[in-house]
Amino acid sequence: MALFGLFRRKPHERAGYELYGAAVAAARQPYFFTQLAVPDTLDGRFDLVGLHVALLIRRLHRDTDPRGAALAQAVFDAMFADMDTNLREMGVSDMSIAKRVKRMWEAFHGRAQAYEAPLEAADRDALAVALARNVWRGAVEAGSPAALRLADIVMTMDAALAAQPVATLLRGQVHFPEVAA
Repeated sequence: MALFGLFRRKPHERAGYELYGAAVAAARQPYFFTQLAVPDTLDGRFDLVGLHVALLIRRLHRDTDPRGAALAQAVFDAMFADMDTNLREMGVSDMSIAKRVKRMWEAFHGRAQAYEAPLEAADRDALAVALARNVWRGAVEAGSPAALRLADIVMTMDAALAAQPVATLLRGQVHFPEVAA
């Protein structure tokens, strides 16, 4: 009987992977790279994926349903399992993967914290500062049209995610708004 327990999925694992996949797809919208000039590099892609995942996790943690926090953990786990897999596929040695994943986790956590207060306060300018510092690594000014436009997009996404019922998210379904000029 105990042997079968080894093969059981964790609660919300499938939904976590599906939500993570939707966040990745939303982060890959060409608009971010073409119109906002987010660097189309590993770092730029990581920052956009992290931004979308942070918004999703924020939504799930804010829900009164206790399953929201468990689903948030499943999304987080899916993200870092994917990061581990991608590093391996890129040929990173087994010896350094743990260190790199830890640095990625720290970067993700720091960015999520940097976005939290401006989102909570609905402070577009403070959010633009955090986005300019993290997404463009300081290569654009916080008051630039790109940083301000991304702040607007992020605030719209945050509101759209907040409006989605937890029951839908628990089924692994989420809708990130399309972005356009």
